[in-house]
Amino acid sequence: MPVAGIDIGSLSAEAVILAGGVVCGYSIIPTGAESRRSAEAAFLAALEAAGVSRDEVTFIVATGYGRINVPFADRQVTEITCHGRGAVYLIPETRTVIDIGGQDSKVIRVDSRGTVEDFAMNDKCAAGTGRFLEVMARALETDLEGFSVLAGAARKAAPISSMCTVFAESEVVSLIGQGRPREEIALGLCEAVAERTAALVHRVGLAEAVTMTGGVAKIESVVAAISRKLGVPVKIPPEPQIVGALGAALVAKEMAQAKK
Repeated sequence: MPVAGIDIGSLSAEAVILAGGVVCGYSIIPTGAESRRSAEAAFLAALEAAGVSRDEVTFIVATGYGRINVPFADRQVTEITCHGRGAVYLIPETRTVIDIGGQDSKVIRVDSRGTVEDFAMNDKCAAGTGRFLEVMARALETDLEGFSVLAGAARKAAPISSMCTVFAESEVVSLIGQGRPREEIALGLCEAVAERTAALVHRVGLAEAVTMTGGVAKIESVVAAISRKLGVPVKIPPEPQIVGALGAALVAKEMAQAKK
């Protein structure tokens, strides 16, 4: 019987429908100002994509920072647990998960079943997150895709001394005023994010293979910078944004079976 996982993040909401252990539909939508409304919309969109009716879904698990705002969920589970489970399901050799979302970043060390062994999290500020990169891209007069292209074209990186979003934006504006190429500034920002991410990785201990999840995993230049900093390849799932929701669906599947 179908089950569902719903991940309510700060910038996007994802839902996954799982049936027979296989993903049969998913959705990704902006979270917006009302988490409850986005949870419902994401769930309905995933049901439509899967060709499944609401009544057929036997168990729903919500995760993410907005998980308490999913009133129709049967259970709430932390995103740490769900990202670990989802990453190992998609890439079985995963032992370290790097998740950089809209406003926080986390590193999770897992075992062969996706069970969390240790984790480190930065949720005190938006430094190095999707929101941070959106602000920096805007300062460089581009979008996130253009930002990645700029960084990929750079031969060297401009030094970025601050990771505070406000101060880093001022630093970028100052570097532009000094005539530094936008490509070098973009690469400098990627390396600054990689430096901050590597510090989190080393807090839990680097274990290969490394898999990156979350929206920032779609920014190739950031992923490449993290890989260079860690000295190991970084694997990316086909759709890195749904990994948390997928993990929640996997937990829902186990809970539904336990109820029988």
